[in-house]
Amino acid sequence: MNVVSDNAQRPTSSSGSGGKSAEKIALENNKLHKRLCRLVGQAIGDFNMIEDGDKVMVCLSGGKDSYALLDLLLTLRERAPIHFDIVAVNLDQKQPGFPEDVLPAYLEQLGVPYHIENQDTYSIVKRLIPEGKTTCSLCSRLRRGILYRVADELGCNKIALGHHRDDILETFFLNMFFGGKLKGMPAKLVSDDGKHMVIRPMAYVKEEDTERYAEVKNFPIIPCNLCGSQENLQRKHIKAMLREWEKKHPGRVENIYSSLSTVVPSHLMDRQLFNFTDLQMDGVANPLGDIAFDEEPCATPSSVPGVIALQRDL
Repeated sequence: MNVVSDNAQRPTSSSGSGGKSAEKIALENNKLHKRLCRLVGQAIGDFNMIEDGDKVMVCLSGGKDSYALLDLLLTLRERAPIHFDIVAVNLDQKQPGFPEDVLPAYLEQLGVPYHIENQDTYSIVKRLIPEGKTTCSLCSRLRRGILYRVADELGCNKIALGHHRDDILETFFLNMFFGGKLKGMPAKLVSDDGKHMVIRPMAYVKEEDTERYAEVKNFPIIPCNLCGSQENLQRKHIKAMLREWEKKHPGRVENIYSSLSTVVPSHLMDRQLFNFTDLQMDGVANPLGDIAFDEEPCATPSSVPGVIALQRDL
């Protein structure tokens, strides 16, 4: 699939794109596409997200991330040694001014099977949530129930969401700061109704890459007028915190992300996760034993699944 947008294909002079030539722009765009395909492919392989014969429902919101997810899955399907089907699904929540023709036109041009589900959740959310309050929780619950039903109706056994690495990190801190839990957003998990497998193939992808990819591909972005106008969302504060950390301390965010894949239950305090009550001394040396009198060295993320691919080609 061509990853160079129409604008990028035109010859350029010193003006625009920082003075880069069309050839250099095309090279960078191709490099980005290869990196994204590799990261998505590795995540799918690491977590066994897609198997032969699967029918994957790709949830398409009209945002940059879901567009990128669909585009990359279509590319990988062409190269995969297995067969799986893709159907794009959009939930039209009847937000005022929502351009109903954009997604159908885009998907028909791609030749992708799709379904538009029309449900007026916008009015429900606006009626039940006071002005200025966060609508995300209710909106999410309504969407989730509808999409589960649609997946059943379409015969889809996998539901693919466009969450990326930054979404996972932000959710981790939101749960820690405001929920008192060490809980993130997994790359693969059975849905809360126990009937669907939810996958996040872009779990290893950085948001800055999806932003650039959306520009390259010139996706017809549709803004969310329901939650996008809530400037006081805690997630935005977390996002700003992570960006500030990365600016002042390069590599810190990468290390935090790596820690999600390197968990040592015996060194936390969850009695359900580790049996502290029956813990006994056995006289056998254990590299994971306590080293209370030593200064623990900082671990490197180089051996953590997905991190090598994240660092490659940067």
